[in-house]
Amino acid sequence: MTGKKDFLREEIRHLSLEDTRDLVSLVEKMEDTAFQARNLSRAAALYARMLEDRGCTVILCLAGSLFSAGLKRLVCEMVENDMVDAIVSTGAIIVDQDFFEGLGFRHYKGTPNVDDGLLRNLHIDRIYDTYIDEDDLRVCDMTVATIADSLEPRPYSSREFIREMGRWLEENGKGEGSVVLAAYRKDVPIFVPAFSDCSAGFGLVFHQWRRRGEECVTIDSVKDFLELTRLKIASEQTGLLMVGGGVPKNFAQDVVVAAEVLGYEVPMHKYAVQITVADERDGGLSGSTLKEANSWGKVDTGNEQMVFAEATLALPLIAGYAYHKGAHEGREARRLSASLEKIAANL
Repeated sequence: MTGKKDFLREEIRHLSLEDTRDLVSLVEKMEDTAFQARNLSRAAALYARMLEDRGCTVILCLAGSLFSAGLKRLVCEMVENDMVDAIVSTGAIIVDQDFFEGLGFRHYKGTPNVDDGLLRNLHIDRIYDTYIDEDDLRVCDMTVATIADSLEPRPYSSREFIREMGRWLEENGKGEGSVVLAAYRKDVPIFVPAFSDCSAGFGLVFHQWRRRGEECVTIDSVKDFLELTRLKIASEQTGLLMVGGGVPKNFAQDVVVAAEVLGYEVPMHKYAVQITVADERDGGLSGSTLKEANSWGKVDTGNEQMVFAEATLALPLIAGYAYHKGAHEGREARRLSASLEKIAANL
């Protein structure tokens, strides 16, 4: 008989920046090739330029099932090495994948050629060729509920709540290698505009259900938007490194227009790189080009690059190139999460 342990055997191993040590010359030589290899080489050089531009605030946008696929450690090291100043992400990446592993759980190597009915009976969820234990996910849900129960009942931005998740990991001796924990320690704000669309949503639903009729914790997505807009207003220049598209991409780009609505003249995002497999021809945001964003007044032209490639292939090359070129060396941590209240007071 096939049991759960027969499927949950081989863990996903996370790539590290150290795994990319010998790729600088390779990526530079790609500039003389064609198609997406040339685009990737240009994107890597642009990301390095963002980091070398000391007046530039770098915003990392994350969408897709990235950390379940082995990119968590790499992004964590980007945070630890001051290669990222703020993060805008989907909830699944931050909660179901990062915080989940911070609790001690893991993702496992699987196959798409499997009986999904059998997996369902075993409480195993499948993400293409990756497995995750549904029972462990329920623990993640309830941990979020526990954190919510411990907080003052009021509206929170997702950034504020995720910071409390990082604090919980720190205080409970968990989460080494977690992006949430690293961001908490480095005061890197993490925004999840659609925070309820993930494991955190189940935990918060349980929290509010249990406290029905009483004051409870809520998530204010408009507060998220205002906070990120304040960071844009306070920044000399901004650059976007976008992995995937969707809500994180739109949210980060929209702050330029939001600042103008508030009466501030701010420059468009000076730099922008996007890794995506989406097609621009259906008019959807995830595949819309960065040149198109210029028509909306969001992204400047001249320092933008689209890379039409799958993220697990492209991000290690782009981030590893900038890291081994030393583009981040001497770059000071901005600690934007800790400074948000001060920024707001000065506007």
